Amino acid sequence: MASKREREYQQRRYEKWQQRQAQHDAARRRQRIVAGSVVGVLVLGIGIVAAVQATGDDTPATAFASDPATTAPAAPTPSAAATNAAAVPDKALAEDRTWTGDISLKQGDIGISLDGAKAPQAVANFVTLAQDGFFDGTNCHRLTTTGIYVLQCGSPDGTGTDGPGYSWGPIENAPADNVYPAGTIAMARVGGDASSMGSQFFLVYKDSTIPSDSAGGYTVFGQITSGEDVLKAIADAGTTSGTETPVHDVTIEGVKVK
Repeated sequence: MASKREREYQQRRYEKWQQRQAQHDAARRRQRIVAGSVVGVLVLGIGIVAAVQATGDDTPATAFASDPATTAPAAPTPSAAATNAAAVPDKALAEDRTWTGDISLKQGDIGISLDGAKAPQAVANFVTLAQDGFFDGTNCHRLTTTGIYVLQCGSPDGTGTDGPGYSWGPIENAPADNVYPAGTIAMARVGGDASSMGSQFFLVYKDSTIPSDSAGGYTVFGQITSGEDVLKAIADAGTTSGTETPVHDVTIEGVKVK
């Protein structure tokens, strides 16, 4: 069942589509009026009837996903409704270029650089969700301090059990040696499922070796360019006893990319 945040996000996306559709319909009506005028002139002047038809391809796309990290970054198993390929942002949106920006946390800002050439699907997905405000107000729900060293974020309700409502694959740009250096930004996913990525991602604050599973490794789509001290302070504060929940709420206040 979709969370309240997922439903609200889907509603915003649908409303945007409705606005685009209304604009498109208005433009089509204008074209038909102009076409009708042209036809009338042609009929009166030289007896030739011409027809002009406007077409469009706007369709609503619900956008939402899930993914995360256990001993390795893992994600909730996607439901049948969460695998709508039509909702996945087109990887062409990554524009085969480097994107820069920052993730504003309650504790401070983390500068990021995203590689749209090496991980186009992941970057297109992250940029689209960021621009839609999907991450705003969400909590980074998981901090691992043994074996692997990551802060995991991107779950709408902050539990690690949800996402944007769709899932995608395949894995992109995974390291061949299974080493994820400090500063790596990568996608979380369900173990053994290369097509289970969605919105959850993890920030590596200390060099980590994360073994590949039957599906492969984890999609690396960016690097931290500043704010390592912010991430280290979050890690140093630790977790609530017996859990992987950061001892202090780590809230994403906003994500900007350009």
